[in-house]
Amino acid sequence: MKKLILYCCLIASGAMAQKGVQLKHDEAQKRVEVTVDGKPFTAYIYPGPDVLKKPVLYPIRSAGGNFITRGWPMDPRPGERVDHPHHVGMWFNYGDVNGHDFWNNSNDVKGHGGPFGTIVHTGIKSMKSGKDQGELTVTADWLDKDGKPLLQETTTFVFQGTAKDRTIRRTTTLKALDKDVTFKDNKEGMIAIRLARQLEHPSNKPEVFTDASGVATKVAQMDNAGVTGKYKSSEGIEGEKVWGTRAKWMNLTGVINGENVSVAIIDNPKNLGYPTYWHSRGYGLYAANPLAPSIMSEGKDKAMNYILPAGKSVTFRYQVLITSGAVSDDALSQRVAQLTP
Repeated sequence: MKKLILYCCLIASGAMAQKGVQLKHDEAQKRVEVTVDGKPFTAYIYPGPDVLKKPVLYPIRSAGGNFITRGWPMDPRPGERVDHPHHVGMWFNYGDVNGHDFWNNSNDVKGHGGPFGTIVHTGIKSMKSGKDQGELTVTADWLDKDGKPLLQETTTFVFQGTAKDRTIRRTTTLKALDKDVTFKDNKEGMIAIRLARQLEHPSNKPEVFTDASGVATKVAQMDNAGVTGKYKSSEGIEGEKVWGTRAKWMNLTGVINGENVSVAIIDNPKNLGYPTYWHSRGYGLYAANPLAPSIMSEGKDKAMNYILPAGKSVTFRYQVLITSGAVSDDALSQRVAQLTP
């Protein structure tokens, strides 16, 4: 009887240990796994420049357990696009930092662009699991083509989850080191997610895609079966027309394996360039770019060409809300209002 009681207690303690938001660091695999009530949510991965040219969150799942991120090139799935191998999970970088392209850098991108910059994970400052949220603070260096640091990054992720939603709050501080750092107007930025095929917009036009080997494939028309994505901004703009517009938040809705999903990215009023421009494409690139007003507006707005002086820092704050089911426009606007100083 005592053994039975002990066994039951062990089961109960194990179940309790799975409750809440749990973070587990696997140093050998160079990843921090994040679970909500024992269910996989996402992972912070930093496999190194030989695999990825920046750390990312990958994969990301809804509360229903469905992937909202594309699998390719890490874990390919049938029917996915095989373009832009540098689009992996959820990331944060920029296309022109002191002349270096941190966005397009990939081991599988050959023969164009550059010089490329690389973001290298340098450490985990803190990691904390909890009943209501988990918190992870990491550091990274933004290296130029010669391996010299231009920027020092400190990022804190706050992960939350309920039976119906998942939330990622990302706060990233970039510090310029021994010289000024210029973020020249460039459409390739800044916080971004590469979406699962089901969350793309249906494509009704011929397209050309290039795979990791640089082989171009012409597709007369994509198979749109199960493709249900649709953007809507805080300003009421919908579909692919959101590209290059400014908005406080963007919401993407769709259906994955029968689960109605909403993926919202929320800008913060404290951010530089608020409200941000949206570099969001129907083929699955979902990005917010606050630093390129001239490029994103196709010349209608004045260039920013933001300069971060040596020794100074700038901070960017974003929320990503993944909901099983619908989330109202008012609810998203209320989240912005709560952030207003």
